[in-house]
Order: sequence, then structure tokens, then C-alpha cells
Amino acid sequence: MKDDASGNRLGSYLRARRELVSPAQAGLPSGGRRRVPGLRREEVALLAGISPDYYLRLERGRDKNPSSQVLASLARVLGLDDVERTYLLGLAAARPRAPRRMRPEHVPARVHELLAHLQIPAFVEGRAFDVLASNPMALALSPRLRPGENRLRSLLLDPEEQAFHQDWERATADFVAALRTTVGDDTDDPRFVELVGELALSSGRFRTLWARHDVRALDGGTITVHHPVVGDLRLHRDKLPVDDVILVVYYPDKDSDSDEKLRLLAALHGTASDDAAQGRPADHQG
Repeated sequence: MKDDASGNRLGSYLRARRELVSPAQAGLPSGGRRRVPGLRREEVALLAGISPDYYLRLERGRDKNPSSQVLASLARVLGLDDVERTYLLGLAAARPRAPRRMRPEHVPARVHELLAHLQIPAFVEGRAFDVLASNPMALALSPRLRPGENRLRSLLLDPEEQAFHQDWERATADFVAALRTTVGDDTDDPRFVELVGELALSSGRFRTLWARHDVRALDGGTITVHHPVVGDLRLHRDKLPVDDVILVVYYPDKDSDSDEKLRLLAALHGTASDDAAQGRPADHQG
């Protein structure tokens, strides 16, 4: 997207975040009709204890080296959490780098063996949510977890995946924010450039969320999904780093209704092909 390509990622982030903070949230009167959403530049400067001219220079990219004290004040005014504050500091510390070559994402052989033994849905994903390998239970849970699929693309563009998630709005917001967090200062990574460009052209929801500049860690959690055969499943999610890839597992509470449904799903898909499910062929060029 053009905000990242322009080289003024710090200014773009500051502008996007201030537009999401209401005067009331900042302890200011609304002041009647306002021409801009969120806070005005001069209001951010006032609350952060810096001059309006200096803040304007930051947003316009004319000063890319603010002090840590200024960044801490801006983070406070904008209501940033720990992940967002770390991201802001990273933007200010980023330096131009030579273009990087595409790196292959490799699933270690031992992880393929682990997937074959796990009796719960499990798969391996890359930096950009590309599915690199999966086990039979993952495919039984969702055919969109087949190697070669991209989880974010499926979530945004596949109607079946949209129906699969009980809270699709939240899921898309979480995934896009996690992608921006993962991208960090790797804006020249060919895989990220390709994926962001594709989704920016094909999904209005993605364009809206990407413009917000939300950043978020997408690690453990609990989700409810609607399976077309066994119905609603409440599953815990854990993401475990293995070398340069991530092992993702989904599992229910023991002896719960979802546990029984997952066992039924396993029985219904007991003849799944191990070779197809494990995704052995592909190392993905990430």
C-alpha cells in the first residue's frame, strides 16, 4: 500500500492512530463540528507537550528521529498498548536497507512427523499466514487449511471461510493487525508485497483495516467456529515457533461438547490420505 511504500511509515502511523482517538477519549471537549475524525494535530501536540510545528514535521516525514521521550508521550496520548508502543518505537528506529531476496520457508522433517502423530487439528504457517503443512484433522476442520492456501486470503475472500468464523469481523481485524505486526520494517519482503497488493485490490475490508494501522499479536486464544457437518466448535488455539515457521494447534476442553464433536469429525474423516494431509511436497517461497 502507498503509505508504506512512500517511506513515511512513522507519519502514516501517527496520522492513522490520531484519527481513531476521539476528543472525549483524550479528555478534551468535542468543540462542536469537526472537519477531521479523531484528534487534530495541534491537540495531539498539546497533549504530548511538543510544539504543533514539530508534530507536523513528524507526520509529514520531515523529522524521522524523534526522541524516546517524545515517542512515549505520543504513545500515551494515542492510547497505545504495549504491542503498539513497541511498533511505534520500531518505526522510528527503522533505517533504509538493501532489498532482500525471497527466502524459502522450510518445514523441518521432524515437524511433518509430529503432525502425523497429532490427533487434533494442527498445521504449519509461514510469516504471511501461508499454510505450509497440515495434518488430516486440520483438513477435516477446514479444507482451507490445505498446504498452498493463505489463511488471510481465505478469510477475506472465501465465503465458506467467512461462514466458518462465528465472529468474522473480529477475526479479519485480528489477522490484518497481526500481519502488519509481522511485516514490521520488512516492507520490501516480496511475499508481503505480493499479498498486501493482492488483497488491497480484491478486498474492501482489507483496505479499510490496513488503513487503520492496527498492530496486534495473534498468538493463543479461544475461538468458536461453525463446521458445516458437526456444528459449532469452541477451540483453544496455540501458536508455537519452530525454527522460522509456526506450528498452530487447535484443541477443545477435555470431555466437552466440542471434544465429542471433534472425535466425531475424526471418525468421519478416518480415511484421509496421510501424504495429502501432511503437505510434504511444498517448501513455500516466502
